[in-house]
Amino acid sequence: MQGERLTAPTPPGTRLLHIGPHKTGTTALQGACHRARGTLRKHGVVYSKAGRQAKDPAIAVAKADPTPAEREPWEAFCKEAAESGEQRFFASSEFFATASAEAAQAAVKELAGDGGSVHVVVTLRPLRKIMPSHWQQYVKHGLCDSYETWLDGMLRKPPYREPTPDFWHLQRHDELVERWAAAAGPENTTAVVVDESEPLWQFRVFEQLLDLPEGLLEPEERHGNSSLTQSEAELLLQLNRKLRDRNWSRYRQGKVIREGVVPRLQSYEPAPGEPRITTPEWAEEAVAEVAERVVAGVEASGVRVVGDLAALARRPSSPAEPAAPREIPTEAATEAVLGGILASAALAAKATPPPAPAPAVPEAHAALADRPVRNVPAKDLVREVARRAVRKIRR
Repeated sequence: MQGERLTAPTPPGTRLLHIGPHKTGTTALQGACHRARGTLRKHGVVYSKAGRQAKDPAIAVAKADPTPAEREPWEAFCKEAAESGEQRFFASSEFFATASAEAAQAAVKELAGDGGSVHVVVTLRPLRKIMPSHWQQYVKHGLCDSYETWLDGMLRKPPYREPTPDFWHLQRHDELVERWAAAAGPENTTAVVVDESEPLWQFRVFEQLLDLPEGLLEPEERHGNSSLTQSEAELLLQLNRKLRDRNWSRYRQGKVIREGVVPRLQSYEPAPGEPRITTPEWAEEAVAEVAERVVAGVEASGVRVVGDLAALARRPSSPAEPAAPREIPTEAATEAVLGGILASAALAAKATPPPAPAPAVPEAHAALADRPVRNVPAKDLVREVARRAVRKIRR
């Protein structure tokens, strides 16, 4: 791979728009670009200042009939692209993949502005890998359906829109490529097939598209979007169902689960051999048939393809053995409970007047309070929660 030319660079002044979709290595790429934005600029590449990823502009342009206020992030994004001049302007967000065909047309036209050039990049990953990964993401956002039930809805029950209506809009990659190629032109659209055996391969492709030195983009040591084990997913499912049965609002549930429980769970290190989520054999067959149609559609689109397109439809050499259900590890459950407690406390604090100034605390406690929650060991958090509870009881 060292020094290998995988693709030609885009011309200077190009607006390079990476649209995802979800679960195709977007988080790792965005983290690398965000960390290297200063170095990128030295090499003539402006990485959008919209944030780690350009989520707000993407949501704004994809939204049907947005208000002027809702369009502001997108308009600021287009202005930044125009001001980049002859430098390459680069932005990445999987939320661009949510756009309709009409919204994609508008996005390309408005981003190009007066005479600018837009090049769209779609990253592709085998559907058989995306299915369990995307289901987990839905569970993190409150889904109560088991993996098998969800697969049944997505693969066996036309029109394949329940319980998650957006899934195939995002993950029928042939249709996604077709929508954006119609907007930007096939000659201005590149499909990059992620090579999971080479974790740095995708970075090398984007370096070449942006005419950067090889090795400039490097992954973070760890990013916050790791996969769940079978037991962690089951824990979240049970929590989602319990909160649904108690009629919690989506806002409240999201705050506690997505912003409290999930981050704590992701700080838990699973034991070697802890069962992962496996796709049943019947679903593997159904997904392979869809993947074959995807490959044919991308081939027919006329877009530039980087990587092994046939890999998207390659079937496993042998079906995965279903993992036997296991009890949830105590440490994982503890992390989840702590995350829920802390998120609930933060939510409650927003709804109550600020308390009177607290008395001075020992130096060790003060140091603990100043540390981010994710960096505090579970046993210290338990001790701190207990200490605060005792203090409240004594008041």
